[in-house]
Amino acid sequence: MTAGFGAFSASIYRAKIISAERPVPGDVAVGVRDWFAGRVRAHVPESESALGLGFLLGLRRAMPAELSDNLKIAGLTHIVVASGYNLTILVRLARRLFAKRSKYLAMLSAAVMIIGFMAVTGLSPSMSRAGLVAGLSLAAWYYGRTIHPLVLLPVSAAITLLINPQFGWGDLGWQLSFASFAGVIMLAPLLHSYFFGNKEPGAFRQILIETLSAQIMTLPLLMMSFGVISNVALIANMLILPFVPLAMLLTFMSGVLVFVPMIGALIAIPTTWLLGYMIQVTNWTAGFEWAQMEVSINLWQCAVLYVALILAMIWMKKQTKLDLAKINIVE
Repeated sequence: MTAGFGAFSASIYRAKIISAERPVPGDVAVGVRDWFAGRVRAHVPESESALGLGFLLGLRRAMPAELSDNLKIAGLTHIVVASGYNLTILVRLARRLFAKRSKYLAMLSAAVMIIGFMAVTGLSPSMSRAGLVAGLSLAAWYYGRTIHPLVLLPVSAAITLLINPQFGWGDLGWQLSFASFAGVIMLAPLLHSYFFGNKEPGAFRQILIETLSAQIMTLPLLMMSFGVISNVALIANMLILPFVPLAMLLTFMSGVLVFVPMIGALIAIPTTWLLGYMIQVTNWTAGFEWAQMEVSINLWQCAVLYVALILAMIWMKKQTKLDLAKINIVE
């Protein structure tokens, strides 16, 4: 065993595995996930089912390599990674279904969805952050309270770093997760208030501004880490993101009703059509010669860009006098 590198505490080279054992029954949540994935694949074609399971469960291992590469080029990887976006859809769905009948039932169903989703996807850094933020926001909504983003972000970061301090400096996914969340919960409301005033955002405008805000906040990190940015990400996201909740619902129904005579096959038809459309959009946008652009920056340049973003947000806050404490991802 020798000294490690990056986020690894130690390294072992040329190790020999003597034996391997699997606990019984093992990870029950993973077993349920794989069982459900098999049911979805019974009627939905391979590529489409892989994309649908990526939306619903963050399951990417069965996704064709070409589709996975095109998702990266088109700036769409975040929709098939277990993250805050998927979790936010589930929490908002639970609130809208049950809030009018019972606030307690809405909170309980959303909490079950958070725990279940985290169980089947695993506690990755981004998933830990997403579950924690969604849980705190849900609790605040239930008790009629608000949490200012400048409190929610540091508290969530501190708790996840307490679990694993290496997330902070050694895990790009954790860093991108917090950056994108800051874009959605802070930059997006400021941009909307600055350009559109107090008007309620429609679904299209909300998706556009939130997507743009998340991309702006993660752009310096992406340029520093990969030296490549997607020029088609905004177009691809606008053509696909509005249909992700419906795709998640249809994929879930395909798995639940797969063995019901006639119904399973009927549900699989619109599921296949919708997921096929998303694959076509991904391949189309990723196929442009100008889909990606090489832009590389160093750590100091990255820091300067984030300082500029923070100053711009402070200026918009003063101009709009927006109360960020009223922003809640659950609503």
